Amino acid sequence: MELNDSIRNIKGIGKKSEKLFNKLEINTVEELLCFYPREYDIFGEIEPIASASEGKVLIVEVCLKERPKLTTAGNLKIVKANFKDAQKSITAVWFNMPFMMKMLHMGTYYILRGRVTNRNGLLELNQPKILSKQEYAALTGKMQPKYHLTAGLTNNAIIKAMSLSIKETNLNGDFLPANIRKEFNLMAWKNAISAIHFPKNQNECIQARRRLVFDEFFFFMLAIEQLKKTKHQTVSKYIIKKDEKVLELEKLLPYKLTLAQKKAWCEIKENMCSGKVMNRLIQGDVGSGKTIIAVFALLMAVENGYQGAIMVPTEVLAIQHYETFKTLLDKLGIKIGLLSGSMTPKQKRNIYEQIKNHELDIIIGTHTLIQEKMEFNCLGLVVTDEQHRFGVKQRAALYSKGNEPHMLVMSATPIPRTLAIILYGELDISVIDVMPEGRLPVKNCVVGTNYRTQAYKFIEKEVLAGHQVYIICPMVDESEGVEAENVIDYTSMLHQKLHSEIRISYLHGKMKSAQKNEIMESFVEHKIDVLVSTTVIEVGINVPNATVMMIENSERFGLAQLHQLRGRVGRGKSQSYCIFMTGNDSKEVMDRLSVLGNSNDGFYIAKQDLKMRGAGDFFGIRQSGQLDFKLADIYQDADVLMDAKKAASRFDNVDIQLMCKKYSGLKEKLMSYMGGIFL
Repeated sequence: MELNDSIRNIKGIGKKSEKLFNKLEINTVEELLCFYPREYDIFGEIEPIASASEGKVLIVEVCLKERPKLTTAGNLKIVKANFKDAQKSITAVWFNMPFMMKMLHMGTYYILRGRVTNRNGLLELNQPKILSKQEYAALTGKMQPKYHLTAGLTNNAIIKAMSLSIKETNLNGDFLPANIRKEFNLMAWKNAISAIHFPKNQNECIQARRRLVFDEFFFFMLAIEQLKKTKHQTVSKYIIKKDEKVLELEKLLPYKLTLAQKKAWCEIKENMCSGKVMNRLIQGDVGSGKTIIAVFALLMAVENGYQGAIMVPTEVLAIQHYETFKTLLDKLGIKIGLLSGSMTPKQKRNIYEQIKNHELDIIIGTHTLIQEKMEFNCLGLVVTDEQHRFGVKQRAALYSKGNEPHMLVMSATPIPRTLAIILYGELDISVIDVMPEGRLPVKNCVVGTNYRTQAYKFIEKEVLAGHQVYIICPMVDESEGVEAENVIDYTSMLHQKLHSEIRISYLHGKMKSAQKNEIMESFVEHKIDVLVSTTVIEVGINVPNATVMMIENSERFGLAQLHQLRGRVGRGKSQSYCIFMTGNDSKEVMDRLSVLGNSNDGFYIAKQDLKMRGAGDFFGIRQSGQLDFKLADIYQDADVLMDAKKAASRFDNVDIQLMCKKYSGLKEKLMSYMGGIFL
């Protein structure tokens, strides 16, 4: 097989399973091979029940001491059975597996492996797998890949397809020159692909991942290097001179700008009036006041006769920006439009027409702004909000809608300056590192699971006082079911724990966009009191009335992502709180989380995150969620990023063209990753 062959060429994949793989955006053999494990299941030694702790994956050899019991909860069938070893007993729970009633026999010894959960103060084995002695012996010490799944597609089915693909696909040829691989001590691509899925040991896995992370950074840095060459010192076609309306708006604001905001605005204004194309990043914590600076920049572009566009990652955030902009700019006669994916074709056509005819001055929208049908009259300024959610490709696509317009990008994710200079190398950087006056800092606490009952009482108290609450559940492994089931199960449990009048709902990434938007809008409108969610709410929802954020299993996340999640609260006038709940009270975990407990400064936290990440820390879920990378983590892999930058800086456009001729598939890979920026 070849890399660009359809996955239908893989033995065992028919029409039905092809559709399931397609749901995971896997259409070709190469896309399958680059569908990396989200974590590895490492089989350890058999332990006594006494060593159980919440969140731990435990292997025990136990005897069934009582007949199993079958109960129901709605459509859910639950089998419970009590097992014991020489000293203690534990209950094992299986969901929607009623056949376990016939498989379990009194007095028989079993090897069980499952994650320990805490249910009403009692530790249980959740959905444990029963292993024969032969199976256990064969798996001990092995690293089993675990993949993101979709309903109907099992982990074993992906493993089987992956194994066949690696065995039968032509993986010879490596687009990285041998001298680069040698200099940076990189594994061959063919070996890395095999080892990332089926590593012989942890060291081989680390080396495979390092090579593939290098590739991701290398492509990204090639794009950044090219953007630096093409975007800096370009003469602007959009001459900016007037700013009277900006001064008028500033006087109308009910607050004064901070010194950091004033400095950022001076830098932007100077860029836009310089006669050269502006390419600038505003970096600042959630709530630091970046949006009003973007409003100033867009208003100045409009005052000088041009159009402005702002692209945001979610529809709810687009609607919120639209309402904010309307409130600020209606009185100045500025015409503002909103474009979102949920609009009808007729509504979209109407907006397209108004933009083309310059009947709208500023347009706010999601990725719909970069669709082919969108045609601006004279786009002078492009703003992208939450920069790390848009890759180089999307940035270039929006930029191409105008004739080299000014570009302003915003990020609420503080990144250490050393990394920011590399990641945003084509951009000048403005930092807003001071919070507006009157904003109360979030109060934090890092607690174990024994605090959960008190936490629920505190949540009840805040809700009954008229406030709202977020509870974040991390992504879970296959033994606990898919992500959606975990959130739904937690929500059902909360209905039993909290006051009956409290309105609880859930949100997860597997929902359709319209459903997600509906839930988020309901939360914004205070039709929901407690929102149980995965990290899908990390970006794009602004609810000043939300005062509590509780993050379950906070040890599973990186510090930067936890800080980003915490940024959902503390946006209003009331005191806000963040509860970091951890199922692991080891010194290392508690030291790391204490950084968040003791500081609300995102830039300080980012620096600490960079210091504290360990090289072998990737065997759990990917942590930072930064930029467009599948494997790479800018904190954990900062050293690889430096190497990739060093390597990419040596390649000019001619070198890249020659590489594309020499190495099959490289041009397509670069085109896909960078949207044809220089090819």
